[in-house]
Amino acid sequence: MVNTAVGIEAPTVVIEDEPDRPGPHRARLADAGIAIWALIAHLQAVTGQEVEQPVDPAGVAQVAGDYQISEEEVRAAVAFYHQHRAAIDARLARIAAAVA
Repeated sequence: MVNTAVGIEAPTVVIEDEPDRPGPHRARLADAGIAIWALIAHLQAVTGQEVEQPVDPAGVAQVAGDYQISEEEVRAAVAFYHQHRAAIDARLARIAAAVA
């Protein structure tokens, strides 16, 4: 399954836009409803570093466990992040500025 508007495909993972607010900075896992930016922010917090390829397997496992999703979903979120890094990083920067 794949949401072709967003363009990430994995055997069982669908990433979709928020229905009322589209854009890669608001994309989410379709089944879980979890925002990609939230998963990336948590992965950065868990690993203490930027999310690069290859992704730290222990970090992927930790995020999957913390959010009760599959590691495949975390890896799909990371792949989506790398395709839309500028938009998602901008959202993370806005969030960080708002809580600072």
